[in-house]
Amino acid sequence: MPPATENPAAIAAAPLGEAAPRRWWHFGENFALALLLAIMVLLPLAEIVLRKFSTGIPSAPDFLRHLTLLVGMVGGVVAARDGRLLSLATAPALLRGRWKGFALIFSTGVGAAVTAFLCVASLQFVLQEREAGGALAYDIPLWVIQLAMPAGFGVICLRLLWRAAGTWSRRAFALVLATAFILAAIFPPIAISSLTLPALAALLAATVLGTPIYVALGGAAMILFWGRDVPIAAVSVEHYGLVTNPALPAIPLFTLAGYFMAEGAASQRLIRVFQALFGWFRGGPAIATALICAFFTSFTGGSGVTILALGGLLMPALIAARFSERDALGLVTGAGSLGVLLPPCLPVILYAILAKVDIKEMFVAGLVPAFLLIAMTGAWGVWAGRKATEGGQRFNLREAGRAAWAAKWELMLPVVSIVALFGGWATPVEAAAVTAFYAFIVAVVIHRDLGILRDCPRVMTEAGVLVGGILLILGVALGLTSYMVDAQIPDRLADWAAVHVQSRWVFLLGLNVALLFIGGLVEIYAAIVVVVPLLIPIGARLGIDPLHLGIIFLANMELSFLAPPVGLNLLLASYRLNKPLPEVMRAVLPLLGVRFIGVLLITYIPWISLVLPHALR
Repeated sequence: MPPATENPAAIAAAPLGEAAPRRWWHFGENFALALLLAIMVLLPLAEIVLRKFSTGIPSAPDFLRHLTLLVGMVGGVVAARDGRLLSLATAPALLRGRWKGFALIFSTGVGAAVTAFLCVASLQFVLQEREAGGALAYDIPLWVIQLAMPAGFGVICLRLLWRAAGTWSRRAFALVLATAFILAAIFPPIAISSLTLPALAALLAATVLGTPIYVALGGAAMILFWGRDVPIAAVSVEHYGLVTNPALPAIPLFTLAGYFMAEGAASQRLIRVFQALFGWFRGGPAIATALICAFFTSFTGGSGVTILALGGLLMPALIAARFSERDALGLVTGAGSLGVLLPPCLPVILYAILAKVDIKEMFVAGLVPAFLLIAMTGAWGVWAGRKATEGGQRFNLREAGRAAWAAKWELMLPVVSIVALFGGWATPVEAAAVTAFYAFIVAVVIHRDLGILRDCPRVMTEAGVLVGGILLILGVALGLTSYMVDAQIPDRLADWAAVHVQSRWVFLLGLNVALLFIGGLVEIYAAIVVVVPLLIPIGARLGIDPLHLGIIFLANMELSFLAPPVGLNLLLASYRLNKPLPEVMRAVLPLLGVRFIGVLLITYIPWISLVLPHALR
């Protein structure tokens, strides 16, 4: 379930002297986040223009990388303020009374303790960087910008204690518990090697009880490093290295483009287009649903925004076309994850960064598999809707033309993105900035769905909050990956696979099952950061093309959005459409089976993924 945001009524009801400073402080945080994102859009655009006349802006890529760091930390701070840090958050919903209070105190105490250690680790890293004396352009010291890491984790720690515990007594208990964990780590009562497993068990329990995902991953990394007597600053080193990766700014920029689309009236215009093109024949609304969801998800990534933006519009349309409520619910939930393999979707970019493959080749490799999964989803919908609206309707060319003309600017968005990405005149990050700026112009200037002062800061803050939550997870997850690499776990797995798994096809079948399970429990970005470095050496030993392995991985992640018990689309569909979670699970099972067949086809027929990359080489 998406966590609740801060209650404005509670602020309004507070005494004026208390509420006004808090309002202004929160406004300042939101403004800073929106401003940082705006600079991230404008800086690459200026670089594209100035490059035509000169050498461009000195150190522009370095500034952009560190803007990503700032957006991630400020977004994380705002997410903590509003109770929107990503978590499993399923067990707390099942608890009542004292048990729920105990779960809240325990998960908060563990989360605050881990975040405090992340703050200390970040501070140690910054002090080391200060001694090294690195600088950006114009003699700006690097360590000044890097201070955002300890400052951000410090504020997040305080906000976890303040918000999650709820009452003063619970805050006090959570603080005492966090202090006890910290003291036990600093002054271990017994040998550290004997404390590692109990600490991991406590962290697992806190994760199940609702502590944020970044706490689970960062805490696991620090506990494992602590158990091997390695400085915990290693986690912050990896965090900084990933978040300032030169290709990573594409993630917040494409996310922002998706939010400009989702928050305006683009969804209504696009639904009208696809309904006019496909909704006139029996089962046609299912094809329209699959296409419109894939279109949206390609820009919003695996964030669940598609279901939140479109679910309330598509569900009534399908029921009006005489789809059964169960089939309509299953189709909306299942189609909501389509598009993960299409450009410019964010998980593809992240996989390419970690697997060290060309981003453009990854996008090309995903085209045929993506359209296969879209076609299979649409075909299932047509079959499910065979008893839907009776025939007799005719295709209305005039309505289709009017709908396409009304949505012409939105329909051009993929063209703008792909031309910028593959045209050779912009880097992937610059293409993301062009896409975000184009989406802004369409929503604010052309259609005026959003007011530049009334709505844009809110939309940009929403995008920044999502990005902040994701980047927190990515940064600390790489720390866990670093531990596994340091412990030679990928090499050991590769050696084990070489001895015990002689067939690549057996390995791939096992991989499909494992990824479906992992993706149903772990957020997609964290799964990519932690699992991909383990798979790459094994795939290389078995002779699996890294592009094909990446498409298999991402297709499984797309499928796992529908996997019980906590696949993201299941939770969001239940929340958005006001349906019990078991009902959503039952509705999506047939489509889950169809899509699994599609994943098997992608897995066992490499040609599907590799035909276009090989043809274009």
